[in-house]
Amino acid sequence: MGDTRWTPERLRHVASMLRYGRNPAATVYRSIGTDFFLVIAPGWLNLGLWEGDGSDPAEARIAPRRLVERLATDLPRGGKILDVGNGLGVQDPVIAEVTGARRLTAVNITLSQLRAGRPALQAAGANGVNADACRLPFRAGSFDGLISVEAAFHFESRRRFFQQAAVVLRPGGTLTMSDIATMRMPRTARELIAGLFQLRAWGLRRSAAMSVEQIVAEAERAGFVDVRTELVGDLVIAPALRFVRRRLHEAGGLSSMTLAARVAVSQAERLWRNHLLDYLMLRATRGG
Repeated sequence: MGDTRWTPERLRHVASMLRYGRNPAATVYRSIGTDFFLVIAPGWLNLGLWEGDGSDPAEARIAPRRLVERLATDLPRGGKILDVGNGLGVQDPVIAEVTGARRLTAVNITLSQLRAGRPALQAAGANGVNADACRLPFRAGSFDGLISVEAAFHFESRRRFFQQAAVVLRPGGTLTMSDIATMRMPRTARELIAGLFQLRAWGLRRSAAMSVEQIVAEAERAGFVDVRTELVGDLVIAPALRFVRRRLHEAGGLSSMTLAARVAVSQAERLWRNHLLDYLMLRATRGG
């Protein structure tokens, strides 16, 4: 079981829900440490790619790495790779291993996460850069491949992210990413409340709710071609929710932090069960 205490950072997170400031993602993720109670495995901030239904605790240690491996496999071997939104850095040694990257650069808008991830970055031989995904500080054509794991819905604008990705990638370079896609808009009050709760709790803008078709259109508008998508919510969202729900049940107790977590999970389950969202994997090539 992860850390369920009310730390000063998490109290600030809750207080800031009325006003997230210029960088909502940074505000939210400053409250997430290496043992946050909703993560699948310590240090990992993605939902994982599961073979089982989420009931096996042993697989929880493998699933987040498997997701990164799956996405990194599409990147060019031995190239210059950019990881945008690298979380706590534990994914970067995996990316380096899978791609044999000649140079790996990791971008994160949250400075505290970059600092916490220094050991992982060093293990990957990666350079960490504190920057915004929509304002990448690199020269045109600097990279052969770009990976973004479960982060794009936090960005200020997917359109600007795709535009920036197209700039920093060389022609023919590869973009691979995972994202949360909106399959339909809420139809009932309960669905609307569940959707608004997730937006507010994670500091997301309303523009974060985009369909697969809208996401693909933005990638193509930015100059990407051969855009391929796959919906894998059954292998990601469903087992992750089952795993976290079981963990909260085993934790027991009625602490305010645990109760808040149960509310968050129940609202996410409503969105998944009612087919309002799905997990998207996307691969595309930078046009010439």
